[in-house]
Amino acid sequence: MEIVDIAGLRAQQIATAGNVIRHDAFDFQTPSIIAGADVGFEQGGEVTRAAIALLRFPSLELIEYQVARINTTMPYIPGFLSFREYPALLAAWQRLSQQPDLVFVDGHGISHPRRLGVASHFGLLIDRPTIGVAKRRLCGRFEPLSDEPDARAPLIDKGEQVAWVWRSKLRCNPLFISTGHRVGLDSALHWVRRCMRGYRLPEPTRWADAVASNRMAFQRWRQGQESPDLFNPQ
Repeated sequence: MEIVDIAGLRAQQIATAGNVIRHDAFDFQTPSIIAGADVGFEQGGEVTRAAIALLRFPSLELIEYQVARINTTMPYIPGFLSFREYPALLAAWQRLSQQPDLVFVDGHGISHPRRLGVASHFGLLIDRPTIGVAKRRLCGRFEPLSDEPDARAPLIDKGEQVAWVWRSKLRCNPLFISTGHRVGLDSALHWVRRCMRGYRLPEPTRWADAVASNRMAFQRWRQGQESPDLFNPQ
């Protein structure tokens, strides 16, 4: 891997974050297709794996998926993960036979110290309405949530709200729902809530994880398909 210019990346992050559209800028009232995106690493981090799942809305049935595996081009550096992840996401995106109206990314959007998590970075690159659905806090503070499902609190960092902290399910840790690109904070939470089916994660990112990790639900789905060759593992 190449030597990383941290100062240059930081400056690029700050400049790029300024292009993120933080309000609703989409032309649908109800999306027809919603995507979920998930990124992981294999072979000790040498290979980056990105999975994108397309779901029909509002049924939330899986209709297509793509997986891309590429050589990792950047080491792990806290705060700069989007630079490490987006190349594989773009590779998977380019293989899709159709483009979704809305994209959920497993990761942060503007709820990032410099307001450019992977959901925002990727959303800018594809110029699609994008929402960050993160499992852990990266920055900011929030008031403790009650234990009830649908409990929420604003995540505040440097005096501004950067996400909703939202408990999707009883006895589960909350999610951090943020603007990625072209979706406001309230709309981001609205669409995530519309995509729940009783699990901690919304269906788009849950299916993306299932595809990436070849989980049992995905194996059953593949067995029920007449054309399992939709899957491209390369």
